[in-house]
Amino acid sequence: MIMTEITNTISPQLRPDFATIAAWIKPATKVLDLGCGDGALLRYLTDTLQIKGYGVEIDDTNILACLNNRINVIQSDLESGLSGFESNSFDYVILSQTLQAMRHTENIIHEILRVGKEGIVTFPNFGHWKNRLQILRGFMPVSPILPYEWFDTPNIHLCTLKDFEQFCHQHRVHILERRVMTGNQQTTFAPNLLGMLAFYRFTQRK
Repeated sequence: MIMTEITNTISPQLRPDFATIAAWIKPATKVLDLGCGDGALLRYLTDTLQIKGYGVEIDDTNILACLNNRINVIQSDLESGLSGFESNSFDYVILSQTLQAMRHTENIIHEILRVGKEGIVTFPNFGHWKNRLQILRGFMPVSPILPYEWFDTPNIHLCTLKDFEQFCHQHRVHILERRVMTGNQQTTFAPNLLGMLAFYRFTQRK
């Protein structure tokens, strides 16, 4: 599996996750954002890169927020797949900080690569040292990036960087680039231990 680390500088005025994703997207391309929330990422990509963006969201409040943000949005449950979209209809399909809440991980990754030429996912790294320390103390981790208690968390498939990379290797997913962040800083040393948020850009392995 071949991976490269990107080295572009992130402006401190921008949300680090938005800027990192934007660095991987070419201007004037078609982008689908799965679990798009209030549409803020798509609004940012539209304003800065003139992309043609669409979102998929299930929450009524977020749907209204997307419309207020002038985002094209479809209300749908990601667990049911992306059958409403034709194959190779988007240049990029984004799943940002939602992967860990999906019940059918293999299916959503397959659908991302069916609908898009490239996929971009971000997720909290469960292997971060603070999470490991809380487990050693006998508790499930709670942190700014994993803010839920064990009894009310929507997260059902937490993973580490190594877990995700092994999954990709087993499912013919070719990782093009990886970036690992802690706050607004890139983590390059021992990222599976010291990084809090993982970003991957990938495509189907031939």
